[in-house]
Amino acid sequence: MIKKLLIANRGEIACRIIRTARTMGVATIAVYSDADAGALHVRQADEAVHIGPSPAAESYLVGEKIIAAAKQTGAEAIHPGYGFLSENADFAQAVQDAGLIWVGPNPDSIRAMGLKDSAKELMQAAGVPVTPGYLGDDQSVERLKKEADAIGYPVLIKAVAGGGGKGMRKVDAAQHFEADLESCRREAKASFGNDHVLLEKWITSPRHIEVQVFGDSHGTVVHLFERDCSLQRRHQKVIEEAPAPGMDAATREEICCAAIRAAKAVDYIGAGTIEFIADASEGLRADRIFFMEMNTRLQVEHPVTEEITGVDLVEWQLRVASGEAIPLKQDELSINGHAIEARLYAEDPAKGFLPSTGRLEYFILQEHGRIEAGVEEGDDISPFYDPMVAKLIATGSNRDEAIQLLFNMADSVEIWPVRTNAGFIARCLEQADFEAAKLDTGFIAERFDDLIPSPIADQSIWDHAGEVALTDVHDEDEGLAGFRLNAAKRIAVTLSNGAETQRLDNPTGIFGPTSYRDEQQVLIFDSGTTYEFSKSVRGIGTTSAADGAILSPMPGKVIAVDVTDGDQVTAGQRLMVLEAMKMEHALTAPFDGTVAELSASEGGQVQVEAVLCVVEPATE
Repeated sequence: MIKKLLIANRGEIACRIIRTARTMGVATIAVYSDADAGALHVRQADEAVHIGPSPAAESYLVGEKIIAAAKQTGAEAIHPGYGFLSENADFAQAVQDAGLIWVGPNPDSIRAMGLKDSAKELMQAAGVPVTPGYLGDDQSVERLKKEADAIGYPVLIKAVAGGGGKGMRKVDAAQHFEADLESCRREAKASFGNDHVLLEKWITSPRHIEVQVFGDSHGTVVHLFERDCSLQRRHQKVIEEAPAPGMDAATREEICCAAIRAAKAVDYIGAGTIEFIADASEGLRADRIFFMEMNTRLQVEHPVTEEITGVDLVEWQLRVASGEAIPLKQDELSINGHAIEARLYAEDPAKGFLPSTGRLEYFILQEHGRIEAGVEEGDDISPFYDPMVAKLIATGSNRDEAIQLLFNMADSVEIWPVRTNAGFIARCLEQADFEAAKLDTGFIAERFDDLIPSPIADQSIWDHAGEVALTDVHDEDEGLAGFRLNAAKRIAVTLSNGAETQRLDNPTGIFGPTSYRDEQQVLIFDSGTTYEFSKSVRGIGTTSAADGAILSPMPGKVIAVDVTDGDQVTAGQRLMVLEAMKMEHALTAPFDGTVAELSASEGGQVQVEAVLCVVEPATE
């Protein structure tokens, strides 16, 4: 068994690996960038090694530094977690060439599944059904456009080296194809260093079904059943569950056997996931489920599989990497209950899900279920990495129980000043169609407006904030003040929330959501949403899009500028593209007018609320 393990990752997955390693008596080594010097995974590991500046390209993505850290500390093995270098075959090979154990599949297996086009060809040869599309080497715009027209719209453009929803675009009509292709290629190049794409027919009622597989060096491959990951936003998973609702025994047998064939086709060792797209227009049927890709690593959503099977997948990874056989045979694995996971992100749903960064001054996650977090109160959410704060995992004897528990977990999130999607998660879980398992990957987009919690406090929340503001500041429970019928009354209190200010005369709160107060502010935590009230009136004078000023919504890098000074633009026209938190964000003209005071340039770094340009309104 491995005795000393270096974890080539950060955040919650690093903490997750450390936890299992400790129970197995395996010493752990963390690596960290400048931004992560005080991070939780660094504090939890037995040792830690600094590997460079904050940008991932200068630290977590530099394989030479990670291998050097392993040798420096006497580590026997490297676990890549997920993301970063986890599916980099060259890095896996370099680890092995350095005489270290790679906790993952052989480099050749990673290469075989790393490019979506060649992987689909390999799967076809193995008898695994694949989605109709174009996999050709001719990557000219003309050829790709011709193939897309032949497939028929809508069509999906996918980066062949993609993953995590990046480098993917759904194209609804021919006139949008070239612009979407350009954007897809640019994102793919930035994320994966490869801008080649493939085309697939867009499935009208798609469900994202994936199967957890596991192989060992003794020739055994087993599956640990399926997960449903259909609730997605911008092709990124938000809520995942196991088993897949509506999956009958015959269809499960077919899809799981196909997954094993896929894994055996590449002599797979370790944890992997075979991802399928299902045409669910008539429910889940074995003849309407197609291979999409294989993730040659542990998945973010692996806890739901662990919850229903009782298996610790990280423990299995370490045992198999040490040369042991898989601990259980296929007929010893079974499904017990139902599990659902939600990804809690540092983002603001009310502002188009823009990432929210900063210090977690107030951070409480109620321990109703399983929580996988990489931060604690006082830690920072950095602009350099993925904005996931934690994973909330709920398990029940059936799906309804799991839904209710996960709702309670999301509903009780208390985080400030960083914004989160907790309220958004809770609203997803409350949807009647979700409860009835009427799912597809368009679920969120079709109900988008109904799922966004209002950032504007209603009067009952104002009244409760007033009650809290008037509570005696010398109350023995000064740090946390809930609703009190006997709260001390004052004549009045003036509070501000955003642009609104109210003078509350003897306010009477009619309910008691959790609250927090200090000398300057009152926070009300209600249904996963945080409402901040200032005890002093704040002036409002920030330049906004209404004035024609285009502000940077977050710190980031300008990767494209589409206009120059003096250009005539129309409302909604793209002006530039900002890249932040590994995502692209298009900034558009608020109305018809003329570009003036253009200060942004391609490649430039900008700070939040920096004025990038001004659009002067057209004169009639």
